[in-house]
Amino acid sequence: MNKRIFLDPLFKNNPVSILALGICSALAVTVKLEPALVMALSVTLVTGFSELILSLLRNTIPNRIRIIVQLVVVATLVILVDLILKAYSWQISKQLSVFVGLIITNCIIMGRIEAFALINKPFPSFVDGIANGLGYGMILVAVAFFRELLGSGTILGHHVIPGNWYVANGGFYENNGLFLLPPMALIVVGLIVWIFNAKNDKKVWNK
Repeated sequence: MNKRIFLDPLFKNNPVSILALGICSALAVTVKLEPALVMALSVTLVTGFSELILSLLRNTIPNRIRIIVQLVVVATLVILVDLILKAYSWQISKQLSVFVGLIITNCIIMGRIEAFALINKPFPSFVDGIANGLGYGMILVAVAFFRELLGSGTILGHHVIPGNWYVANGGFYENNGLFLLPPMALIVVGLIVWIFNAKNDKKVWNK
């Protein structure tokens, strides 16, 4: 049971590539790989622990104020994440800017709380939250990897394309600045969505 809960959001029902949730941050924080990794980890932790806490509280929350309680729990966790980033990784915190705060309204988190945590026990809810966060993070990191590599010729800030490949040094290669622009992020996400859907369609036809 827990294995299915964990694997489903990674592949079959990935929140970004299949359900088209959380795409805004996938476009905004993926110019470089490092902030994308931090954002992915932040969302994973907030999703996991918010589902855990609200599952523990599910039988004590009046239905008429459940959304308010959910927002309070998620906002508290996001504030903690934001403070930790500011204390230990100020540069990354500046790069992520307002997008850490916007985790509070991330539809993946609120959706999984409503659809899963409020009707399931704490441990499965925690697993579901971590899995959906990882599913989101997996797409985020993939987009950032290709954007940074092809747009800047670096990975995590380190140059990986040999200098003698560049035209300026008599080679044949130039970084593609288009990958650093938001529209290219949308195209990369679209390609990943196409790959996921093509894979799932193939499985359906083979049944």
